[in-house]
Amino acid sequence: MKFLDLCKVYIRSGGGGGGSVSFRREKYIEFGGPDGGDGGNGGSVWAVAVDGLNTLIDFRYQQHFFANSGQPGMGQQRTGKTGDDIILRVPVGTEILDEDEETVLADMTELGQRVQLARGGNGGWGNLHFKTATNQAPRRANPGQPGVERTIWLRLKLIADVGLLGLPNAGKSTFLAATSNARPKIADYPFTTLHPNLGVVGVDNVEFVVADIPGLIEGAHEGRGLGDQFLGHVERCAVLLHLVDGTSGTLIEDYQTIIGELEAYGEGLNDKPRITVLNKVDALDPEERAFLREELQKAVGAKVMLMSGVSKEGTVEVLRALRAEIDDNRLLGRTAETEAEEDAPWRP
Repeated sequence: MKFLDLCKVYIRSGGGGGGSVSFRREKYIEFGGPDGGDGGNGGSVWAVAVDGLNTLIDFRYQQHFFANSGQPGMGQQRTGKTGDDIILRVPVGTEILDEDEETVLADMTELGQRVQLARGGNGGWGNLHFKTATNQAPRRANPGQPGVERTIWLRLKLIADVGLLGLPNAGKSTFLAATSNARPKIADYPFTTLHPNLGVVGVDNVEFVVADIPGLIEGAHEGRGLGDQFLGHVERCAVLLHLVDGTSGTLIEDYQTIIGELEAYGEGLNDKPRITVLNKVDALDPEERAFLREELQKAVGAKVMLMSGVSKEGTVEVLRALRAEIDDNRLLGRTAETEAEEDAPWRP
């Protein structure tokens, strides 16, 4: 399944059915009077956050969603049928934007969240509604209201607890593969990762979600490389894990490049809790480790951890440090759901 995190969708709600102008005409009924029914309401367009989706690929093959219009009213006080609604099923974490791609109409951050994007038109009144003591035979009815037509954008921002940052070939995918069941592509050339990957990691009987995004390079906010379009997937993370390649000859410059791109991107990423790790230490001797760690700590101004995704050295300590930074509230809901499933009676 391909990954798609931005798409354009055209929606239109259904128009309301027109009211009916009708009179009761039956044998032996001298004063039948008006009996025109109302038109049915048009169908609305809704967006619902559902489970089991982590891409918007379904909207690549269908971009137009038009709800049905309501049926006109009929005689004998019969109301027209209401048009069926259209439901857009989107992954949790999807932002719904207006046509300008800036105005946020809705942010689908909770499972089962339901938002109305276009309301169906009301059905018109039949002539029965206009009957009064002084106008007992009205010959007018209202037309139904037209539907709403609009263009919207869907932008997916994956909901994860930890976001991986680093230059290309910093070892992000290797770390994700070593600590979870995810199997991202790993190779010895830059930009191996072309789209975000998610992995569930566990430490001390606690699980959390880690998001790996394509590597950043200097000038990514200006569109260089793959750009910074994937940074939106770590906006919702509780903590950022910054991996720095220990075998690089420009250690400090590599670190400052990522920090500069975070500042240029904005959206509060630079203010999030961040853990810096000197990666690929399996290729360094003890003296090199100590020297590079000290130099990086001076640039970071905080503690720097050592790790190797290949040999898995220090991975458990890094996972525990990440777990300490994640708010318990993000895990309480997940734990409660697990306990509820365990306590539920078995059913075939």
